[in-house]
Amino acid sequence: MWLPFLGLLLGIILGLVFSLTIPAQLAPYTAVAILAAFDSVIGAWRATLEGKYDNRIFLSGITTNMVLAGFLTFLGDRLGVNLYLAAVVVFGARLFNNLAIVRRHYLVPGSRG
Repeated sequence: MWLPFLGLLLGIILGLVFSLTIPAQLAPYTAVAILAAFDSVIGAWRATLEGKYDNRIFLSGITTNMVLAGFLTFLGDRLGVNLYLAAVVVFGARLFNNLAIVRRHYLVPGSRG
């Protein structure tokens, strides 16, 4: 359960310590990759609270989400359409939904399964 959060924390610390500049043309790719990863981490948190966490599902989910989001961004670049916005909307909605479920787990009495 804590492994995804530890990885996220390590990534944030490394990002703050090392000055890395991302070219403007790669910004949409980076944004959807970060959003996909964050969605997977919050989803893993929710799955853990529900007693359904499986490391294989987490690893395959984070990989698949990032590849699909990157592919949509690439395809949109080639077509001249901001197709990455589809990934942003979907991952954003899932992230807020999962976070709401996690929040309810801790705030609503009797919701801890």
